Amino acid sequence: MVRILTVIGARPQFIKAATVSRAIQKLEGMDEILVHTGQHFDQNMSDVFFDEMEIPKPDHHLDINSLGHGAMTGKMMEGLEQLMLKIKPDAVVIYGDTNSTLAGAITAKKLHIKVAHVEAGLRSFNMEMPEEVNRILADRISDVLYCPTEVAKNNLLKEGFENIESRIEVIGDVMYDAALYYAEKSKKVSRIVDDLSLDEFVLCTLHRAENTDDPDKLNSICRALNELNNEVQVVLPLHPRAKKMLEKFDIHLNVKVIEPIGYFDMISLLENTQLVLTDSGGLQKEAYFFKKPCVTMREQTEWVELLEVGANLLAGSDEDKILKNAKEMLTKDISFDAELYGNGHAAEKISNDLLHYLNG
Repeated sequence: MVRILTVIGARPQFIKAATVSRAIQKLEGMDEILVHTGQHFDQNMSDVFFDEMEIPKPDHHLDINSLGHGAMTGKMMEGLEQLMLKIKPDAVVIYGDTNSTLAGAITAKKLHIKVAHVEAGLRSFNMEMPEEVNRILADRISDVLYCPTEVAKNNLLKEGFENIESRIEVIGDVMYDAALYYAEKSKKVSRIVDDLSLDEFVLCTLHRAENTDDPDKLNSICRALNELNNEVQVVLPLHPRAKKMLEKFDIHLNVKVIEPIGYFDMISLLENTQLVLTDSGGLQKEAYFFKKPCVTMREQTEWVELLEVGANLLAGSDEDKILKNAKEMLTKDISFDAELYGNGHAAEKISNDLLHYLNG
């Protein structure tokens, strides 16, 4: 029996890991142990979240959060080392680019345990982002690199990975698997569009520290949102960090601000919106999954293929650029025909490949 230890620490990682967990459960000869580091406290991650999303509850919870990057990563490594020595997994599976991702990779590698990185090869080329540091380091010490796109694979090849003892596999995006799986269920359980009496609207999210923690950038973004709201309603599920900084800098929003929402409500808003305006990495892709144009409030994106097909525009935090790009995308005719993120079977490919790889 092949034993997998999966390390996750944030709500999006649970959703991604759930797609692979469902695929693993269909296989004979593979067992999975799920570890939640506790990195992100999320009020939407209640027992209801796990039940509704059909996500396995963690077998182990390290409860490590609210610390600086160094202390958090070190504490996670300490806790994960004890678990790995006890469980003796054949491989550790990590997702994305959080401190949990890096802690899982380093700990496993130092214990000579194979590391498989899901969402490998993504690059923003901005080393000021902690996520960029995490993903580069995790990729470098992983044994199997599961890339969501050809662009991600090419990033690794440009960094010389053909000379590094590792396997690179392009398998598609597990979040596309998740979007397809949950979309039908969302129609049955989410009432958010009716509850908010929404008709035509723009869905906005704002959470990255580079935007929220800089008063000039935050002011510029909010001025753009307020101006856009005069033409089309802007709906903003307000992230706790953004809320805190808006209060700190005394910045006022004249848009429809709502509390943070769960995944089903987010899918419902995505399916019904005219435009996505975001600084999230994942939401840029999800906009494409549901055939919605996107404007990204960052200077760069890991998902450059969205720029290449014209489904996404970069605006940074510049008020005029956000408004210009938003108005352009609201009227632009965009094709969403390209299969940029696979065919919805990435989780099956990962589980089958991992079983074959570990069985030698």
